[in-house]
Amino acid sequence: MHIQKRSTHPVCLHDRAEIEAYLRRVTPLHLYELGDLDDFFWPYTTWYAHRQDGEVRQAALMYSGIALPVLLALTPPPFDAMAALLRSIRPYLPKRIYAHLSGDLVDVFADGYHIEAHGPHHKMILANPTALAAVDTAPVIPLSTGDLERLTALYQASYPDNAFDARMLETGCFFGLEQDGALVSVAGIHVYSEQYRVAALGNVTTHPAYRGHGLALAVCARLVQHLRERGIAHIGLNVKADNQAAIACYQKLGFKYIASYTEYMLIS
Repeated sequence: MHIQKRSTHPVCLHDRAEIEAYLRRVTPLHLYELGDLDDFFWPYTTWYAHRQDGEVRQAALMYSGIALPVLLALTPPPFDAMAALLRSIRPYLPKRIYAHLSGDLVDVFADGYHIEAHGPHHKMILANPTALAAVDTAPVIPLSTGDLERLTALYQASYPDNAFDARMLETGCFFGLEQDGALVSVAGIHVYSEQYRVAALGNVTTHPAYRGHGLALAVCARLVQHLRERGIAHIGLNVKADNQAAIACYQKLGFKYIASYTEYMLIS
């Protein structure tokens, strides 16, 4: 009897429906990738996969929509199938990558790459939206492209290494709080798609002089309310595992932990 083995040769996927079917197997883990199927992000994506019997068994995303390309290789354990995929696509990857990797997948890059670990991160997903009602969001204001200059100034003051894409302001999914006319706290998104009904919170910060007063809780709550009003069914986020203040904030809003991964800078 002939048993077909999984191909060790990677393929590039171009069919969004096929990619979505794979990602929906574990929707909470793949919110970012699902959002990247949207027309807004799609032109900047390259999808690598291994197929078996005509079905996608493992897939990884290379996103090039920002200055530093990002590799998303996330999977539930065991990790051997994803490791095989990463080994097969290494010759096609950029020399400088920011990578989100599950488990011990960084070992694939141990030879030939300088590896700089940026720490373990948690993925969280909105599980109890009723918690949002307990937060006063009345003072929170929507932000638009007209707020780019002062938003950029806030990030420079309080979150200089933030991966902020100014195009995201066009979605209308940024909210802030002011003190004496100055923008001091903001919550936005990294990924947003009405078509795929997913969003990932990001670009969240409060000016150091105003921290500890629940401002981030308020702006995040208003953002999540807004996303739900737009029909977004799956709302998640990534947060550093040692950022206990942020994790506590998100838990108050009804988010729960679903998975861990680690972020790395990889330079060959």
